[in-house]
Amino acid sequence: MSFEATFWLFCTGLAASAAGGMLGMASGLFIVPILTMFFHIDMHAAIGTSIVSVIACSCGGAAAFLRGGLTNVRLAVVLETGTTLGALTGVLVAGIIPVAALDFLFAGVLMVSAWQMFIRREDPSDRARPIPSKGLAAALDLHSSYPDTTLRREIPYEVRRVPAGLSLMYVAGLVSALLGIGSGILKIPAMDNALRLPIKVSTATSNFMIGVTAAASASAYFLRGEIVSAIAGPVALGSVIGAILGARVLMKVRSERLRLLFLSMLLLVACQMLMQGFGIDLLR
Repeated sequence: MSFEATFWLFCTGLAASAAGGMLGMASGLFIVPILTMFFHIDMHAAIGTSIVSVIACSCGGAAAFLRGGLTNVRLAVVLETGTTLGALTGVLVAGIIPVAALDFLFAGVLMVSAWQMFIRREDPSDRARPIPSKGLAAALDLHSSYPDTTLRREIPYEVRRVPAGLSLMYVAGLVSALLGIGSGILKIPAMDNALRLPIKVSTATSNFMIGVTAAASASAYFLRGEIVSAIAGPVALGSVIGAILGARVLMKVRSERLRLLFLSMLLLVACQMLMQGFGIDLLR
């Protein structure tokens, strides 16, 4: 592979992971379309490269998020059980449900999530309330706090409605497996709306979770020979650097701006899914 192609692959990984790391989404949402449309790489090789990139993105951003106290590791472990079960169910029922129906369903879920995130204008930092000592979240010790660099103080937050959050994580894992996309695009609205987490905590925790999910499937792609080192190498290297940059931006950006940026991404992906469901390909 030429130096020019390797350089542009590196830039692709850097840009995609910077955006994905800052928004808590899998960088594969950006990398797979870029590799297939602009580099004309086989879809299976693009997905294999995407998985490697997601792991690199998660590892690169996780250290900064953990150091900054944004990631709720206990909550991530609890929610990952729901996502994993949903992904396993998606693998079992893949091929039964028409893809177009899934596209429309996914677009509808994204639009509802975007609307709910839009009408929810406040974060826990906007109001002070005591942390409850009863309930499932308290029993699992899921309540925590995070340092807000813009407000320059520690913000305690309460984790609410854990069963509802687990149910939504199951749906996120199911849809992710059926459509072959990262579930971070659904995890963050679920954590924002059901669990009522601050948007920065949702983003950091989602970033931690997507790496665990991707690592579980990476071995299967590697054994099938669908991870090409000449492609995955420069993309993964760019992903590590991009994830670190995205994590630093997240630490400094205001929660309201981050919420608006994520809302824009939700609407863009929803429009893409609608066009895909109608069989519209703008590039063609």
